[in-house]
Amino acid sequence: MQRHNIEQSIADKIRRVRSGVEYVRFPNKHGSVKQNEEWCEVTTKKGTQCIRFHDYHKIFRVPGLYEEIFHGRLACQSPFRVVRLLTDVVAESEMAMRDLKVLEIGAGNGIVGETLRAYGVPSLVGVDILDEARQAVERDRPDTYDSYLILDFTDVPEPQEEQFRSCKFNCLVTVAALGFGDIPPAAFVKALDLIEIDGWLVFNIKEDFVYESDQSGFAKLIDSLNRKQIIQTQAYRRYRHRYSITGSPLYYVAFVSRKLCDVPDEILQGRCESAS
Repeated sequence: MQRHNIEQSIADKIRRVRSGVEYVRFPNKHGSVKQNEEWCEVTTKKGTQCIRFHDYHKIFRVPGLYEEIFHGRLACQSPFRVVRLLTDVVAESEMAMRDLKVLEIGAGNGIVGETLRAYGVPSLVGVDILDEARQAVERDRPDTYDSYLILDFTDVPEPQEEQFRSCKFNCLVTVAALGFGDIPPAAFVKALDLIEIDGWLVFNIKEDFVYESDQSGFAKLIDSLNRKQIIQTQAYRRYRHRYSITGSPLYYVAFVSRKLCDVPDEILQGRCESAS
């Protein structure tokens, strides 16, 4: 199936999710609104409430609300753009999408997983910290993941870590989950540690978090991983992630990298100063 047809099929599925939403109203805002402070007013049969965009546990409880806000109203395109970049890079390698065993962290309600499946990924495990995310997947996309776990990657129990390693994942994916405290650098690094050498690292992050002035820790971490040749970035692309509630474009950067070696203890323990 051609790329356009794949993505059109997924977009159709997003629109068909059974919706419990009667009305969504954005506030009348002009000028600049911080992304992590955006909110909307949502009306369902149970009444009307105000929901912050980063209160994902509340959003996932309402069938179709995530799809309505981020895809229907704000034109989010990250699942397509990130997975598309992965397919381009994999096509130039010795591997194919059918060879990938994917661990997706911050999997949310499964739209990225659904996209990976549509592009031929046969093995896919999803992880999120919110049980509401798993419930949304079971409700709206029940056949997307081989398994879906609720887990905090800053504190992975030893039996669970052993199970992950036995799976021999060769691809780590996380989309729209870095930089705002949802997945901190320590959790991201721990997940990378569980991926096989020569595996893929696929993620996106708001462009502000890759600048030298970044305070989240991700700019320093990404730089350190590349400088120390723990990963090799093979492609990156700046693109419009979605629109803000004021209509301004929000730009993210998508990365596809190859894991070259085991993650050193000093980085796993958070000591990731850039090489001079």
